[in-house]
Amino acid sequence: MSTIHRMQWAAISAALAGALAVTGCGTPGAPQPPSLNLPMRVADLDANRAGNQVLLTWTMPKKNTDKLLLKGNVAVRVCRQTGDGACGTAGSELSLAPGSVGAFTDTLPAELAAGTPRPLSYFVELKNRNGHSAGLSDAAAVMAGASPAPVAGLTAEVRKQGVVLRWASLDSAQDAVAIRLHRKLLTPQPAKSHEGLLAPQPEPVEQNLLVESCAPEAHKEGCRALDKEIRFGQNYEYRAQRVARVTVNGKTLELAGELSAPVRVEAQDIFPPALPTSLAAVATTGENGSGATIDLSWQPVTDADLAGYAVYRSEGAAPWQRISPAVPLVPPAFHDTQVQPGHSYRYAVTSISQSGHESAHSAEAEETVPNL
Repeated sequence: MSTIHRMQWAAISAALAGALAVTGCGTPGAPQPPSLNLPMRVADLDANRAGNQVLLTWTMPKKNTDKLLLKGNVAVRVCRQTGDGACGTAGSELSLAPGSVGAFTDTLPAELAAGTPRPLSYFVELKNRNGHSAGLSDAAAVMAGASPAPVAGLTAEVRKQGVVLRWASLDSAQDAVAIRLHRKLLTPQPAKSHEGLLAPQPEPVEQNLLVESCAPEAHKEGCRALDKEIRFGQNYEYRAQRVARVTVNGKTLELAGELSAPVRVEAQDIFPPALPTSLAAVATTGENGSGATIDLSWQPVTDADLAGYAVYRSEGAAPWQRISPAVPLVPPAFHDTQVQPGHSYRYAVTSISQSGHESAHSAEAEETVPNL
């Protein structure tokens, strides 16, 4: 092969190698369509109604449906839907940056702020520059309709069982609405780490009590509820509001009325324990008639704050005298050894709380000591 031929062959080989390097050994791929740049749908829309305004919040996505980062602000449409109707636009469109926190406040029109409480769904739709979207977000539901009537006449009274709360009855429709009682602890105590595992846990500063409805017979005397979870020695503040509740697709929606004026109570323990019951007295004598006693027993009182008992005795028309020690008796029994043969005695028992409050006398028991 001549020198000229060799040079031509080398040039051809180099050109073929360059072409293969550019195209690769496989079949050329199909051309990809351009991205539509559709923003991803909102996944965390939340809605809360207060009065006649609904606050919506959500997080703007950072990427489009092709997993590419969005560039520039995104147009946002907010709409609301009642029943199976169309989703009507609420307010003007927003323009928000990708990844930002979205917020929108909708003032309900008159027709949605009145009438029977009913579900109302909100959606947000994100659009690209051509006005196209990947669809509506998941729904966030609130309640449309008139808010329940305010609670009037709220009072609070401390009883042995807890705090009794009362409020004015209205009518059968309003009394069928649930009542939420908001309780606030006004005297919180700091936790003490050295008290150990058996120490009582600190009481929550705020707690709620839900009353499903007012009792049908309460229309004359008002409605009532009992808060059993209070602790004596603490001060509390209560407020109340009516709350309409509807369950939709397994989720409970609420529409709350205005909070009532607050009432405050001092939960002081001024209540004695329950009365002892089933007091029995049995006279006994020792051998040869010596050592006469009257044995007393009664059913134990189960109050948590019980310190013990006191025993009282009377003979004839004489006044009652305490014959048990100054320190309350712990067991529900007592042996009266200061008795005389042939005499009759009347007995009564009281229960005493740990704070020193004493109950009234129990039912009496009478016994006569046999003659020697």
